[in-house]
Amino acid sequence: MSEILNVTTHSFTDCHALAAALAERVAERLREGIAERGGALLAVSGGSTPRHFFERLSREALDWAKVQVTLVDERWVPETHERSNAGMVKALLLQHAATAAQFVPLYTDAPTPEAGLATVRTRMAALALPFDAVVLGMGNDGHTASFFPGGDRLPEALDADSDVRVLPMRAAGAGEPRITFTLSALLQTRALYLHIEGEAKRQLLADARLGLGEAADFPVRAVLTQPRVPVAVYWCP
Repeated sequence: MSEILNVTTHSFTDCHALAAALAERVAERLREGIAERGGALLAVSGGSTPRHFFERLSREALDWAKVQVTLVDERWVPETHERSNAGMVKALLLQHAATAAQFVPLYTDAPTPEAGLATVRTRMAALALPFDAVVLGMGNDGHTASFFPGGDRLPEALDADSDVRVLPMRAAGAGEPRITFTLSALLQTRALYLHIEGEAKRQLLADARLGLGEAADFPVRAVLTQPRVPVAVYWCP
């Protein structure tokens, strides 16, 4: 384990070991929330990286009926679409013991995220922040959540003092239009994790943390350099 500033890195030689350790840690946070406040709130990321983590977390023993699960961001596609983060969460995380959890989706059936924004904001305003845990990922372009380089609302999304919880996001590297929690909302959490896999992403993260070269402008740097919430990085090759 290594620590720089507000970031602690937990390295694993095996990604299954990482998934087990991260699932155990997140489950502990959820149990604490249930014991202290009668319920817990979890935000997770999509993509391919968290698949093993979801499978392990779904089998953790806790009172899942008192847990709300949402996504840090979502592609504006229906759950039946192969690129839907919600579809993956339901297929891999909301299984086994976790079938009792309540899922709160970011997507609506509106034609665009802009058209569905009012509904999503009402839905997300009902969540009792802070989160008990937020689990972020990172792309090869340095994005996290839907904070994409060149995103049309990136400065607004990265405003740590904003009182806005969710925003639409469009970017050349994003593929579909997106909906995303803002940085200020994601920092309202009792625990913040960044789950990455592969040597290339470890180097990218190191460059972003130090502000080296083009990585100085990577959106993930806003997460790594903020002073409000410690970031626990979980990495495996």
